[in-house]
Amino acid sequence: MQFCCDGVVHGDAVEDVKKKLESPEDYEALAALMKMFADKTRVNILHALEQRELCVCDLASLLGLTKSAVSHQLKDLRLSRLVKNRRDGQTVFYSLADDHVGAIIDLGFEHLRE
Repeated sequence: MQFCCDGVVHGDAVEDVKKKLESPEDYEALAALMKMFADKTRVNILHALEQRELCVCDLASLLGLTKSAVSHQLKDLRLSRLVKNRRDGQTVFYSLADDHVGAIIDLGFEHLRE
C-alpha cells in the first residue's frame, strides 16, 4: 500500500469511499459512454438534436457533412442509447433518447464557459 506524503493512510476515509464506488463493469460502461462524447461530430449532432428532432438530410445540411457520415454517427449514437428514432412515412427522424443526454451536453458547455 502506498502512503500519503505524511505517511498516514486515512483508513476511515478510504473505507467510506470504497462503500460508495461502483462495480468495475459499471466504470467500463461509463467510460464507453463517455467515448461517445469524445468526437466533435457526434457532440455536434447531439447538440443539434437537443434543439429539435431532425432527419439525416437535415443534419447533413446543417453540419456540412454527407448523409453517409451522419448516418454512420447516428448508428453509433443509437447503439449507445443516446438517440432514438421514429419513422414518418419514408423519413426517419432522430431525437435525443432522454433529457439526460441534453443535460450532459449542457453541463459540458457550462463547464467550458466557467
